[in-house]
Amino acid sequence: MIAWGDIYKVAAAMAPLYFALGLGYSSVRWWKFFTPEQCGAINTLVAHFSMPFFTFDFLSRANPYTMNRRVLAADAASKVIAALAVAAWAHCCGAKAGARSWSITGFSLAAFNNTLVVGVPLLDAMYGGWARDLVVQIAVVQSLVWFPLLLLGFELRKACVVGGEDVVAAVAGRRGVESMAENDDDDDVEMDVGPGADVAAGIRMWPTVRTVGLKLARNPNVYASVLGVVWALIAYRWDLRMPGVVTGSLQVMSRTGTGMSMFSMGLFMAQQERIIACGPGLAGLGMALRFVAGPVATLVGAAVFGLRGDVLRVAIIQAALPQSIASFVFAKEYGLHARCSQHGVSLL
Repeated sequence: MIAWGDIYKVAAAMAPLYFALGLGYSSVRWWKFFTPEQCGAINTLVAHFSMPFFTFDFLSRANPYTMNRRVLAADAASKVIAALAVAAWAHCCGAKAGARSWSITGFSLAAFNNTLVVGVPLLDAMYGGWARDLVVQIAVVQSLVWFPLLLLGFELRKACVVGGEDVVAAVAGRRGVESMAENDDDDDVEMDVGPGADVAAGIRMWPTVRTVGLKLARNPNVYASVLGVVWALIAYRWDLRMPGVVTGSLQVMSRTGTGMSMFSMGLFMAQQERIIACGPGLAGLGMALRFVAGPVATLVGAAVFGLRGDVLRVAIIQAALPQSIASFVFAKEYGLHARCSQHGVSLL
């Protein structure tokens, strides 16, 4: 049973975040402080500076030698189940417009939750320090493994969309010239080029993968995750500590991570014409993925690895937390269904 004091702790931990969101919303909707271009620049600042420093600072302070492997394995299984489900859906949809893009968004909504901002105070109040430690461990693996994979999906989509558009334009131009040369008297020239064999052949796979790999290697969120875990492995193995000047420099930026992320989301919400920006249908689908599909996948993964009792309850509760703030920031940065991600974050 949760006492009123514990409820207050949860509310006190979350209220500052929604205060930042409210400031961002008000600064555009009513105060008109920022233009759309300036809002985009703020989101870029968050994605390339605030979030990487926050990720490194968080991962570098988590002990990798005390992790619960069964819980992490169950969490990994749930994310694999979610990925396979959305991949199967995209395959069934075939060449329908946006199927692969929506599979990325669906995976993000079903698999990525707000473990640190909401999960830590909530589960600490409900079950104590051991539950908080489990949630932190899940967040560590999410930052190290799953967020880079999500970024990989964003980059692959971006490369394929840009490459596909170029190839479609080239194929359309070639077919138009050939058709006009062969049928001078025929005014009905077919210019609607779909994703056929010509387009697929035009997009060369390995150069695309190499380009995506290089872009990921330059992405600060990726190497912030890697460096954070590497330092944690070294520091907890040999009991090392960073110099105070280094720690202070890192934390100056890392403390802006959650606040600026929520502020950026408020800016984005204020630019939409409606409160439910993506429409009630898509908003309902997003909520179903976040609050139903995610916990169900976690329940299956927990059953496979034999989680029982309070550990099982903690796993289910953390899977039903609101959407990860970082996933919204990335969706906004890559221009992929950020409106749906926004509703998963802002609803509790």
